[in-house]
Amino acid sequence: MQERVLGVAMNGVTGRMGYRQHLTRSVLAIRQAGGVPLPDGTRVIPEPVLVGRSAAKLREIADRHGIERWSTDLDAVLSDDSVEVYFDAQITTAREDAVRSAIAAGKHVYAEKPAAGTLSAALELAKLARDAGVCNGVVQDKLFLPGLLKLRRLVDSGFFGRVLSIRGEFGYWVFEGDWQEAQRPSWNYRAEDGGGIVLDMFPHWHYILEHLFGPVRAVTARAVTHIPERRDEQGAAYTATADDAAYALIELDGGVIAQINSSWSVRVDRDELVEFQVDGTEGSAVAGLRECRVQHRAVTPRAVWDPDAADTADYRSQWDRVPDNAEFANAFRAQWELFLSHVCAGTPFPYDLLSGARGLQMAEAGLRSSRSGNRVAIEEVGLS
Repeated sequence: MQERVLGVAMNGVTGRMGYRQHLTRSVLAIRQAGGVPLPDGTRVIPEPVLVGRSAAKLREIADRHGIERWSTDLDAVLSDDSVEVYFDAQITTAREDAVRSAIAAGKHVYAEKPAAGTLSAALELAKLARDAGVCNGVVQDKLFLPGLLKLRRLVDSGFFGRVLSIRGEFGYWVFEGDWQEAQRPSWNYRAEDGGGIVLDMFPHWHYILEHLFGPVRAVTARAVTHIPERRDEQGAAYTATADDAAYALIELDGGVIAQINSSWSVRVDRDELVEFQVDGTEGSAVAGLRECRVQHRAVTPRAVWDPDAADTADYRSQWDRVPDNAEFANAFRAQWELFLSHVCAGTPFPYDLLSGARGLQMAEAGLRSSRSGNRVAIEEVGLS
């Protein structure tokens, strides 16, 4: 069995998501398992090179996991011929320039979303990557979660018949930071730092809708800041300048309507932090991160509206659970494996920078709709 060691520069792994999901649960887990098998039988083994601003943090992570190389000099790492892939999990405002530098250095690029702060910048990165001939991708992890994989299985099998509508509920209460510490970093609530739930979550909703149900054609949204003041990591009060909730009506090809509520100022009364109900002519499903429940047309109970009588129906018990029928890997790791195979063997990878740019396009349209109060049509974007 042949092995190919692939140098992967990883920028932003001192942050929670970069460290937990991308470094330890993906790249190091893949390395520990002996790499990713390619179609020709070769196994590609990622070798991380840590990059960041804090030498102390990088050294501590490297020592903890037996990683040989780390650096605070991104340019030096990008000039290293043994490094073929650049990964970026920095804050959004720092990502664009780093990705641009990596493309200029001829590195394949894989990045958290959004890859840039604006649609025009994201499209420019996609064009640069195409012209440089480098493989490129954007993290779209939700597609690889068990609940969404089960939902995809239902879509592919024709379970729904004609899809009519999608309703999504996402969110939880993020503490303000005064009497309880906030669960999210303070920059998430400052527009000047790239924060806001629309920029954070609309790209997720876009790739779920696009890859499972079809292209997005229009959006009507209202983005609001419910909690106007919060406290940062040092306990100092600051003004929240970014939206912490958004309510959207999204139109897809074929007349499908999606309604998605996103909020960091809501208390949870559902089985999972995010759930999507899909209704079709032949059946319906409710999918979360892990589980998926269905109700087929043939077993749909007859509901009767009578506000003058007690409703004794146990509606939740009338749905069936979709079985796992498979072992599901960590969602981030699953997409990493696809990207590494794409880089080394040219296998398909539709989650590229252009796909990521379309997600940013929907986010910008949502913000524009919120400001104007109007429905905003979404034109198809491509690379000229």
